[in-house]
Amino acid sequence: MEDETGDVLRRSLRIVEALLFASAQPLRAADMAPYLGEGTDVNGLLLVLQAQYEGRGINLVRRGEGWAFRTAEDLGFLLRREEHETRPLSRAALETLSIIAYHQPATRAEIEEVRGVATGKGTLDLLMEAGWVRMRGRRRTAGRPVTYGTTEAFLDHFGLEALSDLPGLDELKGSGLLSGRLPAYLQIPLPFDGGLRDDEDPLDPSDLGDPEPEDGEI
Repeated sequence: MEDETGDVLRRSLRIVEALLFASAQPLRAADMAPYLGEGTDVNGLLLVLQAQYEGRGINLVRRGEGWAFRTAEDLGFLLRREEHETRPLSRAALETLSIIAYHQPATRAEIEEVRGVATGKGTLDLLMEAGWVRMRGRRRTAGRPVTYGTTEAFLDHFGLEALSDLPGLDELKGSGLLSGRLPAYLQIPLPFDGGLRDDEDPLDPSDLGDPEPEDGEI
């Protein structure tokens, strides 16, 4: 009976391992559950697999609610060529992304208040096309502005397990991601990436098209 249990465990670990290797995006436990026996503790399997890969060239890491195999941090220099070939974000996009990350859910007007300048719609479109920013809902205020938040792809790209791993204000300013145009009351990190808050309504069907038609300067 013990051998049979061990065989089931090894097979389950192999299935989880194969699913993760075959996926280009982080997978949640719920995504893998259908491929395993009913009642399987997928989270437990992930922790076992994570321990098995500890210290190797690739590690099993958590990104929000998802899991993925990624190159070990100390071997990140191997990816420098890929990083150089990736088109860098503009300063406006970096500042906008940083503000959304720390202040989500954030509206366009709130982003502009922190930046001190208008935020072009193209900047938000660029961040959404990259998969790092998503429309969350609409704020229950006049005009029902769209609220924005980050995605699990954002966590994955920047090597964060959760938003709580974001650097502090001093480190963020030191890296150049935020300029000195910051209001005195700004305190970070204060992000919220859960479900809709009490001050948010679900997105309208039309939001999948063009949520904010007005133009602005980047």
